[in-house]
Amino acid sequence: MGTYAIGDIQGCFKSLRRLLDHISFDPHRDRLWLVGDLVNRGPDSLATLRFLTSLGSSVFPVLGNHDLFLLAAAKDIVTLRPKDTIQDILAADDRSELIDWLRRQPLHRREGEFFMVHAGLLPQWTIDEAAKLAGEVERVLAGSDYTAFLRELFHGPTPQWDPALKGIERLVSIARVFTRLRTATPEGEMSTYSGSPDEAPAGFLPWFRIPHRRSGDATIVTGHWAALGLHMEPNVLAIDSGCVWGRQLTAVRLEDRTVYQVEYADRRD
Repeated sequence: MGTYAIGDIQGCFKSLRRLLDHISFDPHRDRLWLVGDLVNRGPDSLATLRFLTSLGSSVFPVLGNHDLFLLAAAKDIVTLRPKDTIQDILAADDRSELIDWLRRQPLHRREGEFFMVHAGLLPQWTIDEAAKLAGEVERVLAGSDYTAFLRELFHGPTPQWDPALKGIERLVSIARVFTRLRTATPEGEMSTYSGSPDEAPAGFLPWFRIPHRRSGDATIVTGHWAALGLHMEPNVLAIDSGCVWGRQLTAVRLEDRTVYQVEYADRRD
């Protein structure tokens, strides 16, 4: 049995299938840990989501910012932008089943030394604290009244994290960290910077490089930062290698950290 962590798929279905062939994936034996952004910007989000849901208990995703955007679009909370490619899901006959499956996926996965999130963790959060905070949002998303949260997430203010935050504002701040964090100050202030880590704004560091961050006792598996690319350290596996931008889709076997990659395969001739 192997557990394979796979970077941001973003609707690149052909690339995903090629990668699974490359690792000889067997859904009866192996498991897939998916770092989020399953859909959007790539050419076949519907096929990707249908395929992943068909794999049942062999698939373990977390939610990314594009996945949350899809949930909001399904509730008419956001308007699609020119680069969005989730129209096929929104028009599908099985749209309700796919959306319900997606919103019941967590913001985090935890097993042994590994802790998977889409984007990152603030330096002041321990792993235990992060798991509890993620659970606050997960319970709301899986409940019957989650639209107010999504509306605030996409149209309300974007508060920096403060443990004194309450209500929806608190949930928005937590979700923002888990799905959008790339750089922060040692005090935990987030930026919106998305470029190369070497050119981060003054005072901001890649979240995993902040000295004395309290989650350093776990190995964080993450995606979201295509400009960073595949980046592996003893306690960080950052595996968004920019497939949707024409680069590679990456899998890392967690048992021995073997890396598998395929080139972008979703060109439409």
